[in-house]
Amino acid sequence: MKRVVGIGGIFFKCRDPEAINAWYKEHLGFKVNEYGCLWEGRDADNPEERTLLQWAPFPADTDYFEPAKREFMINYRVADLEALLPQLKKEGVEVVGEIQSFPYGKFAHIMDPEGNKIELWEPVNEGLDSELESQS
Repeated sequence: MKRVVGIGGIFFKCRDPEAINAWYKEHLGFKVNEYGCLWEGRDADNPEERTLLQWAPFPADTDYFEPAKREFMINYRVADLEALLPQLKKEGVEVVGEIQSFPYGKFAHIMDPEGNKIELWEPVNEGLDSELESQS
């Protein structure tokens, strides 16, 4: 079974996400929307398959990264979240919460041995087309 197939997002805490978005847009040329910047790429093993990576600043007081105490969280793309999650549980990996489904994919969270919260994402890229179009 395939497990992680790529990086889906880089999330970090900051004092002012709106100002950070503006700074990265002005100085580094990021195309941004209210969530940050969404990059489109191609899968190296399957060039016809589109991949997406979300870069997102979060407010410093967000509880989205809990129970981790870190300032960042990595999102990894997976091929089959519903098959992978029970396997990880069987291997003793701590699962946080339940699988959540959205138009742009399924999500679950796990903890690594050092207390870092990891987000697993089985994407539905078409659900993010409007996000790509909203970036300026």
